[in-house]
Amino acid sequence: MNFTPTEEQQLVADMVRGFAEEKIRPNIREWDEAQAFPDEIWRELAELGLLGVVIPEKYSGAGLGYLEYVAVIEELSRVDPSVALSVAAHNSLCAGHIFIAGNEEQKTLYLPKLATGDWIGAWGLTEPEAGSDAAGTRTTARLSSDEREWVLNGAKTFITNGSYAGVAVILAVTDASAGNHGISAFIVEAGTDGFIVGRKEDKLGCRASNTVELILEDCVIPRENLLGELNHGFVDALRVLDSGRISIAAMALGLAQGCLDASVAYAGERHQFGRPIGSFEAIQAKLVTMSSEVQAARQLVLHVSSLKNAGEYVKRQASEAKLYSSEVAVRCAEQAVQIHGGYGFVKDYGVEKFYRDVKLCTIGEGTSEMQRLVISRELTRRG
Repeated sequence: MNFTPTEEQQLVADMVRGFAEEKIRPNIREWDEAQAFPDEIWRELAELGLLGVVIPEKYSGAGLGYLEYVAVIEELSRVDPSVALSVAAHNSLCAGHIFIAGNEEQKTLYLPKLATGDWIGAWGLTEPEAGSDAAGTRTTARLSSDEREWVLNGAKTFITNGSYAGVAVILAVTDASAGNHGISAFIVEAGTDGFIVGRKEDKLGCRASNTVELILEDCVIPRENLLGELNHGFVDALRVLDSGRISIAAMALGLAQGCLDASVAYAGERHQFGRPIGSFEAIQAKLVTMSSEVQAARQLVLHVSSLKNAGEYVKRQASEAKLYSSEVAVRCAEQAVQIHGGYGFVKDYGVEKFYRDVKLCTIGEGTSEMQRLVISRELTRRG
């Protein structure tokens, strides 16, 4: 199935591309080396409606669909995956979980603040001993003696936006005897006593995207901050992860497209033996393979996004899009560096950063190995 963008979808993509070229590209190296991008960019992203893309207008969101959302993430990633990663975590994980599982009071309270950029959102599932194996979660939540509050204790790691977040969704064990079915989700606001921002990670790539440890030490929150049903948090988290995997698939797609764009341009500019290197069959073969794989990845991403828009069950398709797109992006980044030769190894050319950034795509929101497990289970279950 071929997907031709609607006029509105194309307008969104063009708007984000223009913004990324004007506001982000000139600052990529500075933000990467500083491991941060400034607050004003968040404000501008919010003004464009990019911090609440699929959130309904009644909650101050843009009220768009997933086809528009993946266009946003792709265009940001084509220029700087770091910005796209932070925007994706804010949209699909934190705001997404509250939208999926929150009651009306919670949605009314938190979604407008997230959609307008008043607050940045974070999402806490991963722990030092619980990544792919969520049953290894050690963070706990217990009711206080008067049963009016929840008390959280534990630590979360690799949390995107953690230092800046105004609110975080935290997964914690509420019934230790029930495995994954004893995990609940909670809304924790920044500034809550016992909610501590820990070590900031010094990363290989996506360095401008904030990644930290979050620590909970007798962190007391109101009882009404339980998000969704008790002991249903992990079930809801799986639905959130489906959206998150679409985000990472779109991020990988944009990164791969950025590698292709840079490689095509360089192949036309760089001369060896008296002619552009793009005239050599070896380089042409690399570009053809990159282009074909990017187009195939795009069809997978658009397909799962259209299914998501229609309210379909997309676990397998989200994993397929994430798996294929992320591994295509790795191959494209490697070939982009190779095409650039020695210049691909220095920071003056953007493909060096793409090469560092891309590896996260095969790890975040579930490794490639976990995606293959999810896909195989879904195929078996369907059979």
